[in-house]
Amino acid sequence: MKTTRRALLVAFACVGPAWAQTPAPQPAAEPPLPRVAIVTTAGTLTVEVEVKRAPITAANFLRYIDQKRLDGVSFYRIVKVGPEFGFVQFGPHTDVKKMLPPIKHEPTTQTGLSHTDGTLSVARLGIGTARGEFTISVGDQRRALDAAPGVPADGQGYAAFARIVDGRDVLLKILDTPVDPAKASNGAFKGEMPAAPVRILTARRVTG
Repeated sequence: MKTTRRALLVAFACVGPAWAQTPAPQPAAEPPLPRVAIVTTAGTLTVEVEVKRAPITAANFLRYIDQKRLDGVSFYRIVKVGPEFGFVQFGPHTDVKKMLPPIKHEPTTQTGLSHTDGTLSVARLGIGTARGEFTISVGDQRRALDAAPGVPADGQGYAAFARIVDGRDVLLKILDTPVDPAKASNGAFKGEMPAAPVRILTARRVTG
């Protein structure tokens, strides 16, 4: 009996360390957020798209990318309040053939995103009218564009969905594009439209 007990103890002593060294299962790594390279006549902007926090707005933007609807469009609106402060806007604008149907609004109070420097959001008129006009904040635009009472009149702001991760120098070049003080679009944006707009050559997902 003593010999059998001693043999069992030796056996447990041998397998014990092996049990202790077995690594615990690791949770599967979450896939990275998709990125898009927007190649313009002023350089390239790389943006990271928040498909998890703003799924509706992000999916809408990626449809424009995947269907190549932003190829050839311009940064048609420049709102420069001060050095490195304001926003720029791009999209099909008056080219209705490039427009997709409007989407449900995702306010910043819902997504937890905010209009800090380099944030992309989708412009709109009323709630649920946003389509393919996109803004990029230069500097902190939370007070102007986040959801809050009176901003805009309905207090729901713009829907943020992405941020610039590379190419801020290009963004500043776009913001510094000279505007034509007399130029307007159907009576709108007077003094905010560039004389020679920066144009988007291609906008594609970044792979690898």
